[in-house]
Amino acid sequence: MPSSNPSRLDQLRRLAPDRFTMYLLGTVLLASLLPCRGGVAIALGHITTFAIGLLFFLHGAKLSREALVSGLTHWRLHLLVLASTFAMFPLLGLLLKPLATPLVGPQLYLGVLFLCTLPSTVQSSIAFTSMARGNVAAAVCSASASNFFGIFLTPLLVSTIVVHGSGAGGGSSLDAIMTIVEQLLLPFLAGQFLRPWIGAWVDKHKPMLKIVDQGSILLVVYTAFSESVNEGLWHQLAPSALVGLVVLNCVLLAIALCVATFVSRRLGFSREDEITIVFCGSKKSLASGVPMAKVLFAPGALGMIILPLMLFHQIQLMVCAVLAQRWSRRADPQGEPVAD
Repeated sequence: MPSSNPSRLDQLRRLAPDRFTMYLLGTVLLASLLPCRGGVAIALGHITTFAIGLLFFLHGAKLSREALVSGLTHWRLHLLVLASTFAMFPLLGLLLKPLATPLVGPQLYLGVLFLCTLPSTVQSSIAFTSMARGNVAAAVCSASASNFFGIFLTPLLVSTIVVHGSGAGGGSSLDAIMTIVEQLLLPFLAGQFLRPWIGAWVDKHKPMLKIVDQGSILLVVYTAFSESVNEGLWHQLAPSALVGLVVLNCVLLAIALCVATFVSRRLGFSREDEITIVFCGSKKSLASGVPMAKVLFAPGALGMIILPLMLFHQIQLMVCAVLAQRWSRRADPQGEPVAD
């Protein structure tokens, strides 16, 4: 009995909101009480654009080409992850419309649809795959490929499945792709190009990358919610819609996890590959989604658009932490916790 207490305490810690989630909540509260306006909002918009470019530059410099090459041989796995991310999720978003619209209303439903078009996470997918003793090299390749293809596929999917004439759109899909290429892809490619010279320095200063990563997201969230608060966000959003959004996100994640598990087993993947498929194919990236939303949607609609993603982000972290620990204990018959 005593030996099981640390494991249970560890599970409870992982279910609690992490520090960054608390920062997000604080940022939303700050934007609700002290929204930026006028010249301050314009200046913060320029700073945010620069911070996002720096974020993707550092991600490009950090990404190891050797790790990508080592995972490229698992092409069936990568195709399944991409299909889950960019085909299954959008289809689920459309099929859940009869449930979603009464629960959350039409504006938040657009945010749910946007969530369904996003690429997978990178850091957390790899971390959970490692914790569960899955195929880490394949996870690095799949998650990175998902984010790369998402630069092109997400704007196309948004243009295709988000209802036109809703007032949420921010331009044509081609214009959006070009803007995303300019703001996200080019800095990423520049980082990859310069990795032989700056990669070692970036690897030694990972806390700096974390600050840029989280700081850029918080800046976008603050400016987005400030604009939405100025447009009357909290007067339009009922408490019952927030509860419905949590329920809808839980249903969406549960279906994605079950489908990924079922399909990977039916196709005969190994246990290690199944773990990778489940974690990479069921998650959505807050780090990529928030900057993309800034490009794809009008400023006044951003609060409603990114709110479903923020909630889904925390739910997927809590659920995947429990799954990763269960898988790690199956791999370790003695039930000892596995270091992340």
